[in-house]
Amino acid sequence: MLEAIRRAMTLLRQKQILHKLGVVISVAVIGIACYVLYHMLRGIDTNEVIEAIKSTEPRQIGMAALFVAAGYFTLTFYDLFAVRAIGHSKVPYRVNALAAFTSYSIGHNVGASVFTGGAVRYRIYSAYGLNAIDVAKICFLAGLTFWLGNAAVLGLGISYHPEAAASIDQLPPWLNRTIALMIIVGLVAYVVWVWTQPRVVGRGPWTVVLPGGPLTLLQIAIGIIDLGFCALAMYVLVPDEPNLGFVVVAVIFVSATLLGFASHSPGGLGVFDAAMLVGLWQMDREELLGGMLLFRVLYYLSPFVISVILLTFREVIIGARSKRLQQAALKLDPGPPPKAAYVRKRSDSTGV
Repeated sequence: MLEAIRRAMTLLRQKQILHKLGVVISVAVIGIACYVLYHMLRGIDTNEVIEAIKSTEPRQIGMAALFVAAGYFTLTFYDLFAVRAIGHSKVPYRVNALAAFTSYSIGHNVGASVFTGGAVRYRIYSAYGLNAIDVAKICFLAGLTFWLGNAAVLGLGISYHPEAAASIDQLPPWLNRTIALMIIVGLVAYVVWVWTQPRVVGRGPWTVVLPGGPLTLLQIAIGIIDLGFCALAMYVLVPDEPNLGFVVVAVIFVSATLLGFASHSPGGLGVFDAAMLVGLWQMDREELLGGMLLFRVLYYLSPFVISVILLTFREVIIGARSKRLQQAALKLDPGPPPKAAYVRKRSDSTGV
């Protein structure tokens, strides 16, 4: 059975069917989101949205900013965990933090985060002796942490409050709860699978040893904490009335985030917004839209600007340091005299 599945997956990869299917799904998600967003935003009063943003209390914005900062701080442990898992324990935590923060914030905004985030990680980690294969393994393990955390949050949240997901997927609550329980069972089965013996994926130099049971539980905990802080930031900014509770907002937020991630659009633009507006239909649209715009400034725009500044300073410092080293090397070893001076000296000595 497993061999048949492996052969089928190999055939799909050779025919690039999975890639084509992914493109079709992305385009379909973006198209549906644009259609929904167009109908949801018809009749929106821009002045009321601006007024809703202005009326947001500074305390709310400050709390949301703190939760966003805590979320990004948790993101640094994605890279710390992944780098340690592939055996590069000598890379300092500050490097892990810089790589995680900049790769995620740039990847979130530019889109195609697998490639953009991977390029940023490679630029940073290559200075510490890591090659492209090492960076690919880091991206894989960090992504695994992300998906394990999402599976845990969605599974637990939807099983507790299936009506929250029903507002987005339009499925009956009992079916949502069944799917959520299946997600939890699958998550438990995966933990048991990696706990019983070492598990390996990939071939040759691309081989990755999956974290064992205890480390997988740590991955799940990191993912849950990260998503929890992000959901708290969104919860603080959405309208107070009607008070749907944190679990409902968290489930809808994570679902909207995953849809945005599946679309590969920069920051899930359009897809995330449409899912939030549909999922939280009970709330005032102008106030909800104002809160979502503030969230985008705090979670997407501000970290992106900070990341660009940090990477620019880093490149300037590296360039200046490299120039100083070159100048010091020239002073220690000026090299042979210029060829013209050597010829001239030889001519003088021979009288020619």
